[in-house]
Amino acid sequence: MKFLVILGTVRDSAPPNPPRLGLRVAKACVSQIYQGNHSAELIDPLDFDVGPTFKPYFAYARSKAPSQLQSLADKIETADGYAMVSPEYNHSMSPALAHLLNHFGSSLFSYKPSAIVTYSAGQWGGTRAAVGMRTFLSELGCLPVSAMIQIPKAHEVLAEDGSFLENVGAEEWIDYFGRTFTQLKWWASAAKKQRDEIDPRKFLRSFKRDPSQRNTPQAS
Repeated sequence: MKFLVILGTVRDSAPPNPPRLGLRVAKACVSQIYQGNHSAELIDPLDFDVGPTFKPYFAYARSKAPSQLQSLADKIETADGYAMVSPEYNHSMSPALAHLLNHFGSSLFSYKPSAIVTYSAGQWGGTRAAVGMRTFLSELGCLPVSAMIQIPKAHEVLAEDGSFLENVGAEEWIDYFGRTFTQLKWWASAAKKQRDEIDPRKFLRSFKRDPSQRNTPQAS
């Protein structure tokens, strides 16, 4: 199965800590997911130019989206699951992650699971951001698994390449990551089998003219 690890930060400095701390976390996720027949690809928002003016992928006419936006849409659609990596800003998920994901409708994410991974340079590990991410990802259609990963003082846990530092007890951290990613892989496998057997979009009508098509029916 194919997984995307979507990094939710575009910050290139974090004094007094190492720059792009989240990149270490995302690399660790890729390493822990990438086993056996499972592949994982890191999606760094700095690698994708989605334009200075917000225009989501679904607002473009068919085949008219910018190439980088189309490329990312294709990756999202063909993935079997997602690990969403976010720091915490004002007790909330990263605005960079929300901005990137908001370019795509739930049709690309739906019926596939996600895992929530948060981190911080302080002691809480982004826990409060993770709470809000549950609602966001559920609405996006990629329901998060119950286990989550929080990494406090991430710069003291991970090296630049995403490996665990020698003095942190790598086996314990691998087990900790494994709890979440085992759930992610299990649900991704189950969802893939069900999608292959039954295409859910054949049984559910999507609104195409106006969001009011989703409204509660009105009494006559």
